[in-house]
Amino acid sequence: MPHEQLDLASDKPVLSWANHNLGNNEAQMAKNVASLPFVFKHVALMPDVHLGKGALVGSVIATKDAVIPAAVGVDIGCGMAAVKLPFTGDRVEGKLKKIRHQIERSIPVGRWGNKRIESNVTNWQGWRDFKELHPGVQDLDDKALQQMGSLGGGNHFIELCLDTDNYVWLMLHSGSRHIGNKLAQCHISTGKKLAELADLSLPDPDLAYFVAGTPEFEAYWRDLQWAQNYARFNRDVMMGRFKKLVEDFVTGGKTTKPLLSVNCHHNYAEKEIHFGEDVYVTRKGAVRAEKEDYGIIPGSMGTKSYIIKGRGNHDSYCSCSHGAGRLMSRTKAKKEFTLEDVIAQTQGVECRKDSKIIDEIPGAYKPIEQVMANQSDLVEVVATLKQIVCVKG
Repeated sequence: MPHEQLDLASDKPVLSWANHNLGNNEAQMAKNVASLPFVFKHVALMPDVHLGKGALVGSVIATKDAVIPAAVGVDIGCGMAAVKLPFTGDRVEGKLKKIRHQIERSIPVGRWGNKRIESNVTNWQGWRDFKELHPGVQDLDDKALQQMGSLGGGNHFIELCLDTDNYVWLMLHSGSRHIGNKLAQCHISTGKKLAELADLSLPDPDLAYFVAGTPEFEAYWRDLQWAQNYARFNRDVMMGRFKKLVEDFVTGGKTTKPLLSVNCHHNYAEKEIHFGEDVYVTRKGAVRAEKEDYGIIPGSMGTKSYIIKGRGNHDSYCSCSHGAGRLMSRTKAKKEFTLEDVIAQTQGVECRKDSKIIDEIPGAYKPIEQVMANQSDLVEVVATLKQIVCVKG
């Protein structure tokens, strides 16, 4: 579907793939970002766009010589990983409840960390890099070590899925855990203080930014890259455990070779070239979709998810949506839905069915099929998945 240019009377155009008029709050947030002097060319809104902090979740912001820490957000490097295994769904029949319980025993969720640290975790090069960046910050370092290979809470999840050919897929969603949050909050606070000292006129305090070449920019960029690497490795560690426990149930522990593996960020910033110029690209709830890039677009815990290849659409800065996108806030979802609704909407999925996950009910999210239809010019679908086991954070 082609995008539309929104009439927001902003300094830079706003291109939207959402196929609807934004609400007043969303429109104002888009206009605020598009009014910043260092924004490059235009702002792109993905079809799952919704309210965020400072900038809309589902927005892609290209900038010249500046970055906005709050636009990246506090879950630096949050993203998805998926693995296609070389066997079909009949191999896991009758084992789903046991697999779910083993996932819950093997991978910490919520705020919990690991009681036992694996050697591949302790040997990660990132720990030495972190000590060089932040000498003496032992408390954060210890917690980051304990949480490596843990899921977190909120909308983070682990799923066992089947595709339309009945192949088994492993899929998970997580980020940089406590350490990424703390680093982000520290830099966001610094940015706001600098904006006050410089008496900057910002449309929103959360749009405080760092200018390239300054010590504050360099410190943020180093921490940002470190946290993004932590998030990617965190997903790798969890996926390794997930794959092994499924193999224990299916192959008697014999290691299998994945048919396809994907690991992609959807909350991050990178240096890229667009329209012939070097820019910083911040994807806040968006996946890179260069030509031949593989990506993952999950639905909610009772709907389909998609493995995609990018089409390299330059108007979107070669990006696509990161999921279905919330239709309502967590507070509203808890008021609108009941436990009976959760049970009905997750029928056929082996998962927890209790009041603690009402805010993650499928009805609180946009219809994933519509989101996918709106971005047919951004991605092509490689595989369509449906979960049969889901573990929420």
